[in-house]
Order: sequence, then C-alpha cells, then structure tokens
Amino acid sequence: MPTNHDPEQAPDPRTQRAVGPAALKALSHPLRIQILDLLGHHSALTASGLAELLGETSGATSYHLRQLERHGFVQEVPGRGTARERWWERTPGGFTIELPDEEAGDGTLTATVTVNREFEAMRQRKIMDFLDGARSLDHAWLESGATLATINMWLTKEQLAEVQAEWQRFSETVLDRFAGQQDTPGARPVQVHFNAFPLINGKENPS
Repeated sequence: MPTNHDPEQAPDPRTQRAVGPAALKALSHPLRIQILDLLGHHSALTASGLAELLGETSGATSYHLRQLERHGFVQEVPGRGTARERWWERTPGGFTIELPDEEAGDGTLTATVTVNREFEAMRQRKIMDFLDGARSLDHAWLESGATLATINMWLTKEQLAEVQAEWQRFSETVLDRFAGQQDTPGARPVQVHFNAFPLINGKENPS
C-alpha cells in the first residue's frame, strides 16, 4: 500500500521516490515530519522561520533540516539566502512509503507505522482547525466547494484498484494543472485528501 506525500501535487507514480529503510528511519521523528509539512504549505522557510512556527530553537530545526537533506527530503533553495541565512524547500517530486512485507524487521515496521500515523495525525489536525476556524474565513471560500465527505462501500480487491487508478487519472488531468501557484494572486494553501482502504474490522464475503 503506497502512501504518497507531496507539497504541491499528486506526482506521477512512475517518478515517485520509494523511501528505503535508512531514509524511513531518518524520517520517523515527529519534528522532521512537521518540518516537511510546513515546507509544503510555505514553499520555503529558513531554520529560524521554522523554529518560530514550531516553538523550537533554530539549532534544533537546523539539525533536523540537515538530516532531511541527507536523505533527499529537502534542499536549499537555489539562488536564495546567504551564508548565515539558508532557505529550505521540499525536494521536487513525491515519495512513497510501502507497508513492509513479512520479511521486514521490527524496526522497519515500527518506523513505517510511526511515519504514516504522524502524517495522518497532521491531516486530522488540519481538519479540526478548519472546523474550529471556518467562521474566520471569507464566506466565498466555504461556498467554493470546501467539502468533508466519507463514502462507505463494499468493493472487491479489483474494484478498489480501479477506484485508485481513477483517482490517479484525476490527479494527473485536474490537480496537476494547478501545481506551482504559490505566488498566484488570490491563492491560499489548500489540501485535497483521498483515502481508500479496507476496513480492518470488516470481513470479506466468501467467494
């Protein structure tokens, strides 16, 4: 089950980078995941800017940025910053985190669960923030199609794969058109969520 994480768009699955065990272990720190998340919203930040947003010291955010850079998750913004003030951004493209197979060690399994749970927890916090703060938004944003929806279905494995494939096609034909709009007048950060997974407390019908 691949999990995709990208700050601007749903990337082509053929170009996504698979996260190996070493990079996965490096990512399995809540503060590093929060840094990636913030860079996705703000496009680029300095260690000091991240520290202010996270309530951390710039020394701590600098250390975690270096670890993320080492494993290819972030990079310095080309042509921006000085020797004293470096600007950082997410590395272009997406990455996937696969659920480990039966041969993977306990450490890999723990790191995978930790990373995926933290990404999901941040998504849930954003939904709660939206519900709590919706009244502060221009009403036009609420009328523009802001939606929280859950659809319960019974599907076969093949049908679930078809749904996922249709979502990928939608990402490529619609969402990709709106990528890279950080400087577009009137634009603000927006998240689009898509989850499709078998319920653990369900039971497969007999053939």
